[in-house]
Amino acid sequence: MRLFGITIPDEKQLQYGLTVIYGIGLSKAQEILDTLKIDRFKHGKDVTTEEENAIREEVEKLVLEGDLKREKAQNVKRLKDIESYRGSRHSRNLPTRGQRTKTNNRTVRGNKKVTMGSGRKTDSKK
Repeated sequence: MRLFGITIPDEKQLQYGLTVIYGIGLSKAQEILDTLKIDRFKHGKDVTTEEENAIREEVEKLVLEGDLKREKAQNVKRLKDIESYRGSRHSRNLPTRGQRTKTNNRTVRGNKKVTMGSGRKTDSKK
């Protein structure tokens, strides 16, 4: 089964298989299947063509994949353009929702310090 050019895994249950589409999480996938009265635990390979078409119609009503990514990028760009606090945090690649940065956030800030316990041991020291 293919939706938005993405293959839904045959071996996974439908509720989990639909989550490979960007913009559909587990709760949205379960909601879609419940409205169509399709068993959540059915596998992708067991879906009939009628059920597949019904899922396709329901999913096409949502904003997903490229359109959703574009919409998110436009929202962040708007915040940067109006020079809001959140926009300035986005442009500096810092947390935007009030998290502390004195400690933690090393990966977000790009400040990866190497400590004594981290890292792999070389083969010669074994």
